[in-house]
Amino acid sequence: MKTYIILIAILTFISVIRPAVAFSQNGHISKEDRMLMHRELPKDKYLPPAVGLTNVPGYHQKSTGFFTVQVNVDSEGNNIPGDAANEPSIAIDPTNSNNMVIGWRQFDNVNSDFRQAGYGYTVNQGQSWTFPGSINPGIFRSDPVLDFDTSGNFYYNSLTSSGGNYTCKVFKSTNGGAGWDGGVNAKGGDKQWMAIDRSGGIGTGNIYSAWNSNYSSCSPGFFTRSINNGASFQNCIEVPGDPYWGTMAVGPDGELYVSGSGYWDGIVVAKSTTAQNPDGAVTWDFSTVVDIDGYLTGWTPINPSGILGQANISVDCSDGPGRGNVYILASAARISNGDPADVMFSKSTDGGLTWSDPLRINNDPGTSRYQWFGTMSVAPNGRIDIIWLDNRDAPSGSYNSALYYCYSDDQGETWSINKKLSGLFNPHLGWPQQEKMGDYFDMDSDDGGSHLAWANTFNGEQDVYYTHIIPTIVGLADNTDNYDLLSVTSYPNPFSGKVTIQYQNPVHQNLKIVLCNIYGQEILTLVDKEQDPGTYTVSFQGESLPAGCYFCRMVAGAQTRTAKMVKIR
Repeated sequence: MKTYIILIAILTFISVIRPAVAFSQNGHISKEDRMLMHRELPKDKYLPPAVGLTNVPGYHQKSTGFFTVQVNVDSEGNNIPGDAANEPSIAIDPTNSNNMVIGWRQFDNVNSDFRQAGYGYTVNQGQSWTFPGSINPGIFRSDPVLDFDTSGNFYYNSLTSSGGNYTCKVFKSTNGGAGWDGGVNAKGGDKQWMAIDRSGGIGTGNIYSAWNSNYSSCSPGFFTRSINNGASFQNCIEVPGDPYWGTMAVGPDGELYVSGSGYWDGIVVAKSTTAQNPDGAVTWDFSTVVDIDGYLTGWTPINPSGILGQANISVDCSDGPGRGNVYILASAARISNGDPADVMFSKSTDGGLTWSDPLRINNDPGTSRYQWFGTMSVAPNGRIDIIWLDNRDAPSGSYNSALYYCYSDDQGETWSINKKLSGLFNPHLGWPQQEKMGDYFDMDSDDGGSHLAWANTFNGEQDVYYTHIIPTIVGLADNTDNYDLLSVTSYPNPFSGKVTIQYQNPVHQNLKIVLCNIYGQEILTLVDKEQDPGTYTVSFQGESLPAGCYFCRMVAGAQTRTAKMVKIR
């Protein structure tokens, strides 16, 4: 009898500490096991950076409609060999778009899984980055999440773990990310996310955070709120539907949405219209399950110790026809066809009560490829931007992946092409004693384009990158249509003074030709009128333009043509 009791005790202990392996009859991993899959635990001691390794210039890529710059570089802009960086989050100063901050999990030495709260900032719209180090040097920190308020202050939510206990701090920067305060205790737990109210209503400045209820510092609660700009955080409460592995969003009227994985399939969305009221308690209007024909999961060969990405929720805060629309996006293991990971989208036009049928965003043939780390943001004008990693172009049996992008400017009814924005890279390189690239990427969008923080292994190690994407150039660049004669060119190119634009119009229609900078911002309108078929020219003086790269964009109805131009001194 004693032997039997001891055996039961051992098996019970193993079931608690083992990785998640229990499957339901339909092959899905149960919610309980999925929630236990991934948690941030310090294992190794801190190791200082390796010495004697050769620095090389940090990675840069510039192409038509987008550019990519490495963020975790030294003071000379060189890659730092022997380290690792992943799981980035980005925030942009709404008062000065030159200023951006990216935070990430910083591993100073790949021979240790000890990570810290790494960060970098830019003052020139992402052209170059400064990496001062970690917010709390020598302190274990993980799961970085950044956001910003209407005044341009940055906030960095970071998890720490000790003895299996999880707590978070929110650090604040009032100088563009160059310096941070000592942080405020923010309750917290594993896989936390954060959102700040910028609606202009009574909740403006409120900070919200939610996390995995299974690893919470204040169980059974797993949600908290700050109503004093991050000076303190309130006691924890529960969220109906128990969402986990998901993001949060604030709508145009201050309504709060929390998303995450559901009990079995789909995405749970919980809504509160009272959270914005600083004088009242947080109550929840409802929670609902969004069908995405799939479920979030981890333990996949492409990211073995991580998940395939989080549930993304975004709200249209524009004054256009989609105002108040709620959108869900996730890389999901499919139910209907067994595909290991597709980027799935759904939308609600009634504040989250009902949802559209699931839509697959990636258009690769077959059902065997991985589209993972699906990430979404919505611009102030209502445009929806989506990126993901995709291994459709890799040889069979390879997990090499590339960055892909598409967008919609009609509330998700139609989408641009799936556009490949990078070469293939091996996501299994440079693992810092963990077999993963992290668990998520992050993106923020403005009317001119999208700002992406992501990780890859172009340098043969895990590093963090910033990519700026101009949707109207990238998303339509490869379209084929009946407008073969529609074209635009410029000469001389490169130019220093006068520039002539030559364009060809095949039918009577309204044409608009504008000069844009590399961020997609229109700086000069050259043509905006109806014209008959024919070949035309228009000139402008370019002496006053700063040296650099520009794009001449021609829009004719739904068609777009672009010519790249370079100004030299």
